[in-house]
Amino acid sequence: MDELTFNGFVIGWLSVAVVTFIALFFVTAPYGRHARKGWGPMVPARLGWIFMEVLSPALVATLFVFGKNQGTVAIVFLVMWEVHYIQRTFVFPFLMRGKGAPMPLAIVVFSMMFNAVNAGVNGGWLFHMAPEYSVEWLTDPRFIVGAALFVTGFAINLHSDHILRNLRKPGETGYKIPHGGMYRFVSCPNYMGESIEWIGWAIATWSLAGLSFAVWTLANLAPRAFSNHRWYKEQFPDYPTKRKALIPFIL
Repeated sequence: MDELTFNGFVIGWLSVAVVTFIALFFVTAPYGRHARKGWGPMVPARLGWIFMEVLSPALVATLFVFGKNQGTVAIVFLVMWEVHYIQRTFVFPFLMRGKGAPMPLAIVVFSMMFNAVNAGVNGGWLFHMAPEYSVEWLTDPRFIVGAALFVTGFAINLHSDHILRNLRKPGETGYKIPHGGMYRFVSCPNYMGESIEWIGWAIATWSLAGLSFAVWTLANLAPRAFSNHRWYKEQFPDYPTKRKALIPFIL
């Protein structure tokens, strides 16, 4: 695939993200606290999560191994990607308390399709299509700012998930209001952290492929953050009134 065709595909992929963003304000994806009947067969939460995520680390690693760009910067980008996705695929599911709510098989399949395309776009660009980044890129302000955002977002994501996991004492069920960390400011700091991560990735790679991931992350997570925020306010009359959905003090 030549670069013009590749960029045309990515622009089309971005257009699908915009449509998805709008649609998710009308139809909340039916998993987690929003799980509901009518979406077909269900699968166990851990198994579903692993299958949803595993294509991302596997495909990007494969594209690197068989790619033409395998220099220092390519390795740094590979490590950034794999650290995130190995944690999300093989660590996060096993940190869940209890079995977790089953999720529709349809959600698993849709997520696998998304991850296959997203990993193909980003890994394909970095390791096959892009002019190879020189080692000087690691001192470029764009890489430094992007990498700092990536690490910051990853840390916020991990800490927010840790707070959620520890809300319930052993044997307890049901939902509680989370407090501490970035929950002081927003209802979904885990989504905020992941959004910051992939915005950082887009800046660090300075690529249309990276931008597409940042846009898709916001398209998927922003509507869900608003749904979660609304759900919290409906379920808990004492929910903090100054807490926003996704962006502290703003939105």
